[in-house]
Amino acid sequence: MNSVVAPDFVRAILEWRWTWPLARFALVATFLASGFSKIANFSGAVSEMVEAGMPAPAVMALLSIFVELVGSVLVLIARWTWLGAGMLGVFTAIGAVTAHAFWKVSGPARKEAIAVFLMHFGLIAALTLDALLAQRVVGG
Repeated sequence: MNSVVAPDFVRAILEWRWTWPLARFALVATFLASGFSKIANFSGAVSEMVEAGMPAPAVMALLSIFVELVGSVLVLIARWTWLGAGMLGVFTAIGAVTAHAFWKVSGPARKEAIAVFLMHFGLIAALTLDALLAQRVVGG
């Protein structure tokens, strides 16, 4: 497979010691913000679960907080990255199917629901790529 060698400035950015930690932080920042937001407003988190039609909304809110924060920390510290990325990926897939089910929406709202669903799909791919890269680079 032929590949074009990246320019020196791109290689310098990719090889900079802070690129990977900053990229991992950017990958999980939404999950961290969501988890801490749910802690700060637990009743709102429970209401969100009710709105999504989840069973045992308080338990699901606690589970969401756990998954978002623990999964994020595992990705950030590059330990058991496969587990953290997997937790967040499954969480994201469930959210995409329950909260952004474009097949249940019509009209202009459908276009937005499709876009949000596909963003979730892309996030799952990014989490998968992070787990693959961590496995190859640090065995994590």
